[in-house]
Parts: sequence; structure tokens; C-alpha cells
Amino acid sequence: MLRTIRRIQNAKRNSDEGASAVEYGLLVAAIAAVIVIIIFALGTIVKNVFGKTCSSISASAAVAGTCTS
Repeated sequence: MLRTIRRIQNAKRNSDEGASAVEYGLLVAAIAAVIVIIIFALGTIVKNVFGKTCSSISASAAVAGTCTS
């Protein structure tokens, strides 16, 4: 009986489930950071494209003041 208890305790000690959880947490945080950076970069690009499109439409239609920034 004592051997069984010691074997179970040793198996739990040698387990690295906690380390795996930390590694997965760091991986998720890194992926989230990359997604935020991409969204901010694309947001600026998309805003500029829509601004240019709105300006060119306003200029060709002779409608002043319809573009908002």
C-alpha cells in the first residue's frame, strides 16, 4: 500500500502539466499581441483608402463637405 502511494506521489511530481499551461498562456498572449498590431496597421491603411476615395468622389461630383475623418 505504501509503495502505491509513493508511486502516485512520484508520478504527480514528475508531471509538467503546469509548465505546459504556462507555455500555452505565453503563446496565446503572443498571438493576441500580433493580432492587435495587425488590426491597428490595417485600420490606418483602410482609413486612408476610404478618405482618398471619398475625396475623389466629392471632387468629381462637386459636393463639398461630405467626407468625415
